[in-house]
Amino acid sequence: MFKGAIMLKGAITALVTPFKDGEVDEKAFADFVDWQIAAGIHGVVPCGTTGESPTLTDAEHRRVIEITVEVAAGRVPVIAGAGSNETRISIDYSRHAREAGADAALVVTPYYNKPSQEGIYQHFKAINDAVDLPIVVYNIPGRSVIDITNDTMERLAGLSHVVGCKDATGDVTRVTALMDRCGEEFMQLSGDDPTSLGHMAYGGKGTVSVGSNIAPAEYVAFHEACLSGDFVTARAWQTKLDRLHKDLFLDPSPAPTKYALSLMGRMEPDVRLPVTPCRDSTRTAVRSAMVRAGVAL
Repeated sequence: MFKGAIMLKGAITALVTPFKDGEVDEKAFADFVDWQIAAGIHGVVPCGTTGESPTLTDAEHRRVIEITVEVAAGRVPVIAGAGSNETRISIDYSRHAREAGADAALVVTPYYNKPSQEGIYQHFKAINDAVDLPIVVYNIPGRSVIDITNDTMERLAGLSHVVGCKDATGDVTRVTALMDRCGEEFMQLSGDDPTSLGHMAYGGKGTVSVGSNIAPAEYVAFHEACLSGDFVTARAWQTKLDRLHKDLFLDPSPAPTKYALSLMGRMEPDVRLPVTPCRDSTRTAVRSAMVRAGVAL
């Protein structure tokens, strides 16, 4: 039983995957992960949506997780993206994550297939039963089409290895409902930067964040204020970070985020199709958001 064996909270970065000349830039990625941890980030997620996981080859997916674990070296939790709309692949990726030394697996709701609530439950149960690794259930109906109902999440919380959820619905009122159903130890993380303040005010534990790719120290300060109940300070940080929360999505993610990181000299702005580079108007907005957030250009 892994219940209570891991604590996930605060600012957890949904890591981008840098590319150069069509390949994963392993050095830039390793340096980037180390910079995130040195800045105080509370955890990292490789191979999620922001990491362009749908465009990674199987070998690239595995290597990115291995690099993350190697660089993290136990300093922060590594929550490895292991989602697929094919249950056997999710099991395989979760097994690899465990073997690589990841602390948990982030598993998204099966997309495109449009499974029933029973199908969703059986998908996660199969992974739960096959792999000895904590599982964070990722509910993002805007991308997967299917929403995990509160009833189904309660069932999932009863599985031996399901320790929490990442909620990208933007509905902060779910926190209380799920706390009632799943208990206070069930780790509820937001997957939506713009509503993370409200999510944590309702009792959420943190955010799997896109904005923290750009400003890890600032997002850490924001989340630590929320966790301590200092919502006056948290609101001040929200004001500074609000444009970054939103403008990183003016074009399909993670193109704006990679553009911002290229301005910081962290990596090339390269993305893989079908995502395309930022428009000029987005670049202007992102630069302005970085200045507002206090990120040096």
